[in-house]
Amino acid sequence: MHALLPTLLAAALYLLATLYQGSCLLRKQPSSKPLVLGAGILALLPHALAVYLQLILEPTLSLDFFDASSLISATAIALMLIGCLRMPLQPLLVLIYPLGAITALLAEFVPPGTVTPLDVSPKIVVHVLLSIIAYGLFTLAVLQSLLLLIQDRQLKNKHPSGLIRSFPPLQTMESLLFGFLWAGWVVLSLSLISGWFFVEDMFAQHLVHKTVLSCIAWVVFGILLWGRNRLGWRGHRAIRWTLLGFILLMLAYFGSKLVREFILHR
Repeated sequence: MHALLPTLLAAALYLLATLYQGSCLLRKQPSSKPLVLGAGILALLPHALAVYLQLILEPTLSLDFFDASSLISATAIALMLIGCLRMPLQPLLVLIYPLGAITALLAEFVPPGTVTPLDVSPKIVVHVLLSIIAYGLFTLAVLQSLLLLIQDRQLKNKHPSGLIRSFPPLQTMESLLFGFLWAGWVVLSLSLISGWFFVEDMFAQHLVHKTVLSCIAWVVFGILLWGRNRLGWRGHRAIRWTLLGFILLMLAYFGSKLVREFILHR
């Protein structure tokens, strides 16, 4: 089975859900939560199928730059949909659904770079899954931090837009941000521990720079969470530390993949 059909179906459903939410915001009307979540679930299913067909090359795992992007966005959307069941996250879906559509299409239509397939062993799968979940959680955290920044500025200027008016209160948005950060930091910790035990030859697999940058990002997020707990960090300071940690984490994974798969190869 080819991944083209599920990719197109997922992208179409993501975009339809985005258009529906966007039109509701423009008309200043609340969107239907069952409809928005239902469309996301229906889009996520073919998206997950497309990711599986693109990644799994038995008995190896092919994880190139755009396939990894699609997998992380699918993970972030799945986590967001789960969170919507208990938290006021529905307005954020209007931003993350287009991300799912774009990454799914790029993974299908952009030729892959040079990538070394990984052996599909239980230990490696556990490490990869933990890493992807951590990246997904931090992706949600950085989106939340950017929205928090916009919300704070618009409220100070007393000119909130339609999207911002649909958001929960500022304190709730900040609590959601640190919820994502705590969850991402815990999962990233497990990912680093599993990598330490499961990856046999770090130097042969060119993983040193990735590990170092990931550890620095882990420290940055740890300092942020400590500052929040002990010193009451919030607002712009918390947003800056979130963005710094996220940039380091993305450089660790996507920066190294971009250089290895496209630049060095060419």
